[in-house]
Amino acid sequence: MSFIRSERVAAALLLIAAAAGLLVANTPVGPAVLAFQDIHLAVPGTPLDLSIGHWISDGLLAIFFFVVAMELKHELSAGHLNTVSKAIRPAIAALGGVIAPALVFIAFTAGSGYERGWPIPTATDIAFALGVLAVFGRGIPTRFRIFILALAILDDIIAIVIIAIFFTSDPNLTYIALAAIGVATFGILSRLVGSRYRVVVIIAMIAIALVTWSLVYLSGIHATIAGVALGLVMAKIPARTTRHSLEPATNGIILPIFAFSAALVAIPQVAISELAAPFWGILVALPIGKIIGIALGGWLSGFVGKGDKLELSSLLTMGALGGIGFTVSLLMNELAFADHPEIADEGTLAVLLGSTISIVIAAVLVSRLASKYRASEENTP
Repeated sequence: MSFIRSERVAAALLLIAAAAGLLVANTPVGPAVLAFQDIHLAVPGTPLDLSIGHWISDGLLAIFFFVVAMELKHELSAGHLNTVSKAIRPAIAALGGVIAPALVFIAFTAGSGYERGWPIPTATDIAFALGVLAVFGRGIPTRFRIFILALAILDDIIAIVIIAIFFTSDPNLTYIALAAIGVATFGILSRLVGSRYRVVVIIAMIAIALVTWSLVYLSGIHATIAGVALGLVMAKIPARTTRHSLEPATNGIILPIFAFSAALVAIPQVAISELAAPFWGILVALPIGKIIGIALGGWLSGFVGKGDKLELSSLLTMGALGGIGFTVSLLMNELAFADHPEIADEGTLAVLLGSTISIVIAAVLVSRLASKYRASEENTP
């Protein structure tokens, strides 16, 4: 299973799954697969009644966010972001990579009534960005990978905050309070995993995690936030072990299933001129807005924090990698246009196309940057 931990393999599986979803949706079996995704599965004796599509985006994806949250906690406590001086530069670049794409999207959608989709192009897919870097970046210094990893992680933090704030409707305070108790209990139990009652503790943690997820879902907050909260409170050693154990499942099963499900979109039979404003906003904001925002933010970050200033070629390359929105952008699109399925379908296509354009641009820029660094090493005595 170790090969599934590879960044290259993870990116390849995501791309294959998304392509398969888009292909299947536009074949004769497409309508049947889409209808299957809309079938509701209820949990007997509970208020939980979700479609298969929502079990994937709200349930399975919560496990992905659980793993992401554990990684975030590690980086913030003992990793590349454990001091303000380490975090400030990628943080400024990440902020630029959120603001610029959002402004580009708003510029395209102003007055259309679809402005609430501005978060869609602000996300960066860590797996894809690092996958492209791993495939085409032989020779690029470790400090570059660390910077792009920190940038993508901070980008995810912003995405989590956006989901929690902007995609929550009529929150139920009672359920939120009960969920908070569940999160606290989960965190306490995680510190007892090394005791003699290890098996009992783990079973209890799984049960509490499921109940907490249910309470968050019923509270009106997007259920993936439950995964974030549980991951952040988990004790250090159990978190490291759990993250290592779940990584093959998230890379090889959860993310590909979500990518396939999210990409199940019938290509609209409309003229290019009839595509809605959000389509163009996402399509331009992901590759162009991200490059502008991250490059500008990265340049400004050179005046603060520690380390050498990044060259323009490095900043542009990071911007292109940041434009690979994919997983979280697809989720944001689904949330933003839940009441407008035809716009959501166009948004999905725009995310896939915009991310693909970013992949191509990033592959070219990463290859050129890697060649530059390899040539520099060969010429250095």
